Amino acid sequence: MAIETITLAKTIADMQKEFVVVFEGEEILLTNSAFNKFFGVHSTEEYKNNFGEFVNNFVPHPSYFNAQKITENESWFESILKLPEQDRVVSILSQSYEPCAFSVAIDESLENLKIVTLTDITQSLIKRIMIENNASIDAKTGAYTKQYFLQIKQSFEEASQFNEKIIGLLMINILDELDTKGAESFVSLLKKYTRKDDMIIKWAKDKFLLAYLVDDIQKSQQVHNKIQDVLKNTGINSLAFELSNTHQKKSEKITSLLEKLY
Repeated sequence: MAIETITLAKTIADMQKEFVVVFEGEEILLTNSAFNKFFGVHSTEEYKNNFGEFVNNFVPHPSYFNAQKITENESWFESILKLPEQDRVVSILSQSYEPCAFSVAIDESLENLKIVTLTDITQSLIKRIMIENNASIDAKTGAYTKQYFLQIKQSFEEASQFNEKIIGLLMINILDELDTKGAESFVSLLKKYTRKDDMIIKWAKDKFLLAYLVDDIQKSQQVHNKIQDVLKNTGINSLAFELSNTHQKKSEKITSLLEKLY
């Protein structure tokens, strides 16, 4: 492959947020900047020297494609392409040893070359698994579970950036003890006075978290005031409660926001 062609291909690949790896036969020809950054290397050659065989990066987990699932006398390309598209998923460890999930697409339209694109689907896969296992909803109240919210918080952060909104969190601490029926009625009441995209989370035995997106700080305060009025005027059996509200500054993470509520 001509040097000019490789240089052009690298320039185009570096513009992609997905990971791009170009193979000539079984040999890696180039990797893009996003891929190199993930592995903490500065070049394709450094990656090849440090990490060896490409498939060695695939975590040998039964839920994902990995070296153990390659059919004898086949390349990993051939084996993974035999799978349904939704099952062409690999898990790779980040530099901090956190497992990330990637969908794999392979373009074979160029002679002798294979262009592999890895798209990070970690968040969407977690959501799908939790929903399939009924782990997203608290069965007793109908609110989202704390575990589910913490798993998808990155998606919530990305939604705020994409929509140019800020994240607001409102913690509702119920001072009276709620039985199962009372908790369910309480969540139903909140749902009636919140928007479809707002998230009501069962945070602890007598704590609920409302996570929402708004335009600015003033709108966040309006949410606080509205919920306060709702609980005072339409509360179940005149519940005693405490509210603590906070909002995002710049690109502040949800973890930081949660710390402010305690």
